Formats: sequence, structure tokens, C-alpha cells
Amino acid sequence: MMVPDGDPRALRVGVAPAHRLDGDPSASIAPPPADGAAGGTAPWPDGTDAPGAVARLDGSPVRARLIAVDAARARLEVSRGGSVDRTPVLFGPARLDRARGTTVREVVVDGWRVEVEVEPERRALLRERARRGAGAIGAGGPVEVRAIIPGRVVAVAVEPGDAVEAGQQVLVVEAMKMQNELRAPREGTVERVGVAVGATIEVGDLLVVIR
Repeated sequence: MMVPDGDPRALRVGVAPAHRLDGDPSASIAPPPADGAAGGTAPWPDGTDAPGAVARLDGSPVRARLIAVDAARARLEVSRGGSVDRTPVLFGPARLDRARGTTVREVVVDGWRVEVEVEPERRALLRERARRGAGAIGAGGPVEVRAIIPGRVVAVAVEPGDAVEAGQQVLVVEAMKMQNELRAPREGTVERVGVAVGATIEVGDLLVVIR
């Protein structure tokens, strides 16, 4: 599911956790190469031109385009093997899942309703790396989250006893007029929160302990 070379434009799309079943895949989708090597400017089988209508799905080029009908309805067209598959899609409102740092949107695809989760591919890879690191560390040992930049705490999203996922937001720190989210490096339970909203922190200060 990785996009070659970690294309910064790539997105990870998958079924949202509340609707996900074991084995449900996610997909990495990126725009076509700038040089058009994947055939982005070639006509579709129906003879229409579709410049840039090439996506990378799980690392393989797929011709795809989403044609808007109105603000809520669209038609998904996928070109494979000389034919075009067309699927009606209905979009519900999008909402931000602040805990996971993703955008969740309800969609109805060919009559089936599901919520999908969208996030930058690079963030998804960091989340997966954090989970792998958690397995290497082991579930028993505590992990200390320390400040890597000086700043001021503007939000605390967890408290002792909270269960957290790898990648879940735990704090927001303002530094140089920018807000920076700090996320849990592993799954576990919050054992200690060392700062409060409004606190000034320096590099190395203990922020959160997760066990």
C-alpha cells in the first residue's frame, strides 16, 4: 500500500474504524507522475481525453476519475483492460476526527453506505511505524513523551487512565505562532500527564507517560 518514493501528495483511504471489519483493505492514492509516464494524457476507451486521470492504487497505476454531478453526487469511472466501470457515489458531510488526525466522510457507493477515513499517506506510514515500534518495545514498559521544541501548551486531549492509540493526539503545543500536535507513539494507557494548558515547556520536559 506504499506509494513509490513516498509521494507527498498521496492520500491513504480506508474504511473508518467504526465501520471496519477484519481484512478490510486501505488504499494509497497519488496523482500521476509529472512526466505522464503512466499514460495520464492518453484518451479513455470512450475516446475522451482525461489528462491527469491516473491514480496509484496500492502502488499500481489505475486510470480513474471522479465526475461531479452536483454538490453531493458524483460518478466514479475506472478504466481497466480497455473498458470503463462506472459507479454512482453519494457524499455526505465530512468531519474531522481530532483524536486520529483524519477526515471521516460518509459515502454511499452503488447503494452501500460506509464511512471512509482519509489522511496523508506519510502520516499513515508514521502511524504504522509507531505501532510496529510499540510491538518491539513491548506492552509492559512505560513510554515517556518529551518536548522536542520549546513552546506553550494550548490543549491537553488526554488524562490519566485514558486508553490511547498509536498516532492519537495527546497535546497541542504552540511554538513560533504555529500549533503543533503531539501524538501518542504507541498504544497504551495514559499513566501521567505532566503539563497543563497554559504551561510553558522547554526541550526535554516530560509531557505524558504512556504504559
